[in-house]
Amino acid sequence: MSVVIRRLKLASIGIAALVMGGAGWLAVAPPEILRVGTGYAAKIVCSNVFIADRDPNAVLQEDVQAAQNPALKLLHQTVDRKANTVTTYFLGVFAPSIALYRPGLGCANVVDGHVDEAQKITLPAADIAPAKAVASTAPWPEGMGAAQSDPALKAIFADPALMGQGMRAVLVMRGGKLIGEAYGKGFGPATPLLGWSMTKTVTAVLVGLRVQAGAMRLDQDHLFPQWNNDGRSAIKLSDLMAMQSGLLFNEDYSDLADVTRMLYLERDQVGFVASRPLIAKPGTTFSYSTGSAVLVSRLWMNSLPTQADALRYPKDALFSPLGMTSAVLEADENGTFGGGSYLYATARDWGKFAQMLLQDGVWNGKRVLPIGYLGMMQQPTKASDGIYTRGFMWRVGPQPSAQSEAGLPADTVWLQGHDGQTIAIIPSASLIVLRMGLTPLSVGYKPQNLLRAVIAALQ
Repeated sequence: MSVVIRRLKLASIGIAALVMGGAGWLAVAPPEILRVGTGYAAKIVCSNVFIADRDPNAVLQEDVQAAQNPALKLLHQTVDRKANTVTTYFLGVFAPSIALYRPGLGCANVVDGHVDEAQKITLPAADIAPAKAVASTAPWPEGMGAAQSDPALKAIFADPALMGQGMRAVLVMRGGKLIGEAYGKGFGPATPLLGWSMTKTVTAVLVGLRVQAGAMRLDQDHLFPQWNNDGRSAIKLSDLMAMQSGLLFNEDYSDLADVTRMLYLERDQVGFVASRPLIAKPGTTFSYSTGSAVLVSRLWMNSLPTQADALRYPKDALFSPLGMTSAVLEADENGTFGGGSYLYATARDWGKFAQMLLQDGVWNGKRVLPIGYLGMMQQPTKASDGIYTRGFMWRVGPQPSAQSEAGLPADTVWLQGHDGQTIAIIPSASLIVLRMGLTPLSVGYKPQNLLRAVIAALQ
């Protein structure tokens, strides 16, 4: 027995040494993948707490830890409402990441920890909507009215298979009117929702506004100084918007990739993407890249006289005219808008944006975008084999197949975002179907079935 006890003691000493060594390693040089995890958690919790007014523990459990990665279960957080920060840790101590909320600009990962510097990037108080505006359900222009659910939609809203796992909002608009909406538990018309990559289409519209103002051209090249002396100088603004820049950029979210590094490890997101090498002739190869949308955001912001003007621009030029009172386009630590991922808005405000697109860029009788610009945005590209467009949109739904696309009108266009965010627009039917939620790709949900059911029900 004494030999056994002695061996157990030796084993416990060895285990303690390994644990202490591992702890020291995590404290001094945590793996980048852990920092991505804590950075992602800090950002998601911060945005949902300070923009959507959700409970931080619920957000951590439902939005972050519900993912398949078991390491996320080991994350802990601290919310400082006075400092407007959220800090997350692995095992309560290691790989800390901090996200800062700046009113009107949303939350940003402060990668270098210099919160004081990041706090200097602000909007004037007059440009910040009061807190109650976030919960506003502003009147619909052009007689859209409040939702009067069409009886034909009730069976669809009651079908879990059509709604999909983790549904948070479904909204149907026809002929410029909101004819039905449904919400998941804990969500409603006043809840701002993250569009993820649907934000890219908003970025395309912001470019259109600058084109309308004569401040940008789609055929612009020599876009960044560091590209002037190599093949990247040939990249046009239109190439970035069509995802055919030829730049190397890994969009694989399953591991540490360029996209996750850019979002959660790099202080200078624009500089990181702009430094990527050219691997294909611009305009010839389709490669989906959130980095391209970040570059486009910086380019349209650079077309304004000052950074302050650029920070005010989305609200002044787009959101306020459309009555999108809940919309918050978030900026990164350096003050560049996250135009590839980070717009929060209520489902109804997302619907207003979609309605402006359906109306060919006209709102309340006033032309918002140049004539023909929406046609360009919806035009399929040869490099993508017709599945993607020249203006940050899709011509097919998520996980497309011949079966999933069968029966959908040929003029259907899509806004799509991570984890099940979609808006389908069918100009010929004057129909918009929005579906948002937290639905991992792995569950195989296809909103094409929802769209097909709505079309059939309304005939």
